[in-house]
Amino acid sequence: MTAIDTAVRFERAERRDVPPAPRLRVRGLDVGFRVDGAVRRIVSGVDLDLAPGECVAIVGESGSGKSVTARSLVGLTGRGAVVEAEELSLHGRDVRRFRSRDWRRVRGREVGFVLQDALVSLDPLRPVGAEIAEALRLHGVPRGERRARVLELLAAVGVPLPELRARQRPGALSGGLRQRALLASAIALDPDVIIADEPTTALDVTVQAQVLSLLEERKRRGASIVLISHDLSVVARLADRILVMRSGSVVEQGPSTDVLRNPVHDYTRALIAAVPSAATRGRALSPVAPPAAALGSSRPAPAAADAPVLRARGLVKRFVRPDGTETRAVDGVSFDLAPGETLGIVGESGSGKSTTAKLALGLEEPDAGTVEVLGEPWSPLPESRRRERRRLISVVDQDPLSSFDPRWNVERILVDALPEAERRDAARRRARVRELLELVGLPEAVLARFPLRLSGGQRQRVAIARALAPRPSVIVLDEAVSALDVTIQAQILDLLTALQRSSGVAYLFISHDLGVISHLSDRVLVMKDGVVVEEGTAESVFERPAHPYTRELVASIPDLPLAASAS
Repeated sequence: MTAIDTAVRFERAERRDVPPAPRLRVRGLDVGFRVDGAVRRIVSGVDLDLAPGECVAIVGESGSGKSVTARSLVGLTGRGAVVEAEELSLHGRDVRRFRSRDWRRVRGREVGFVLQDALVSLDPLRPVGAEIAEALRLHGVPRGERRARVLELLAAVGVPLPELRARQRPGALSGGLRQRALLASAIALDPDVIIADEPTTALDVTVQAQVLSLLEERKRRGASIVLISHDLSVVARLADRILVMRSGSVVEQGPSTDVLRNPVHDYTRALIAAVPSAATRGRALSPVAPPAAALGSSRPAPAAADAPVLRARGLVKRFVRPDGTETRAVDGVSFDLAPGETLGIVGESGSGKSTTAKLALGLEEPDAGTVEVLGEPWSPLPESRRRERRRLISVVDQDPLSSFDPRWNVERILVDALPEAERRDAARRRARVRELLELVGLPEAVLARFPLRLSGGQRQRVAIARALAPRPSVIVLDEAVSALDVTIQAQILDLLTALQRSSGVAYLFISHDLGVISHLSDRVLVMKDGVVVEEGTAESVFERPAHPYTRELVASIPDLPLAASAS
């Protein structure tokens, strides 16, 4: 049955004033995992109905059970999982006894699943077009039709130059483009149920609006959507109903406007209060105070005359596309970063933000222009000489999981980042590693764990601890909180603020989230097509934007109907 046929049935049901039967019905869902012979319960007692043309959002902090719930709806909980339910039906069929081959027939054609973690969910060895075409091949779409369908799907999710992008591997694409490729794969066969786990992670506000418009169109045509998101503005725009999960259970649910404007549960109110914006600048977002070690003794704000710790002048970086044409990813970018200052860089996917960060870090060589660190040349140096000074500038990546060696436990990850003198001295090494854990608020028990056994928030704290290990003057944060739910994001932003006040470290903060940038930044650069089109204080850029593109960005920030007590 096509989505159009489904939409017609939905409209007929409305005319008869008979509620359409749920496409997805869940009663008493429990999910656990076998660990050392015992079953550890992760999700408990979840009920859910999903009607044609309806979107139900599931929100909650990291570890609340959102993604486990979503995966259980498509048979992807993995080995060792124990899934039990009083009822678990899809299109009226009991799926509790589905085998792997049954799920393979259903996934893609009847249920589309948008995975979380776009950076590690795509096959790095094949072009994204081939990955999307694979879903079509598995469900019998003729070979002659696949290429045209792949290009149509990439265009539908807002991928520019779809013919070019279809031939590129994930490593050649920005995080936003990879996320859109995942979405294209999920909707390739026009399923009438879509399970979307963080579908707008890593997308800038303009592309996010485009993707949400696509999902809204699917919903208008009768598709049913389960949305997992930490972004309450996305939830407010798309969801009809909201389920708020905490520690595996639903603590509040109802129509989205009611839950956002009049939250009943304390936990829901805390979620809403944690949303960053210009209005929250200068105050804590989380009721969980940063670790005492991170607070230290506050240092005075940097004076305007302080020499920059990072200086860029006229940076240019060219790349040659597979079709032989040249593009300037960065074109004449200049900036200064003072001690203890946060400089935010915003712009849509492909604007040159991340390439600018790589040039600042010395991970890419500029074709023109220079970078200085603490007043000394940085970009012109050979890597052998830069290596001696790398401790001065650290990085926190967008996806910490892919930046860690999965074979190393947390202790080895942190030890590897220490200066050589501390690594060699066992007593100093142990003391510094424990000091780093204390700075980011992690217990000593995590030292023995491997990255896959950590939550998203814990991974990001380890990434920050690793960045702090060499005692840098500058930390580059590239979409460092984009994949975190709102409460963990709030804790990380408060932690970054506390660390900056106590240590005087400067941040070059890159994000597509204008709320985060306006909350954290002292000054802002706005980039488009590799060029800085506007710069100034955070207040002036967001409250009095001068450039048409900046005005477009600011206008695209979704309105969020929040409770009066949280706004």
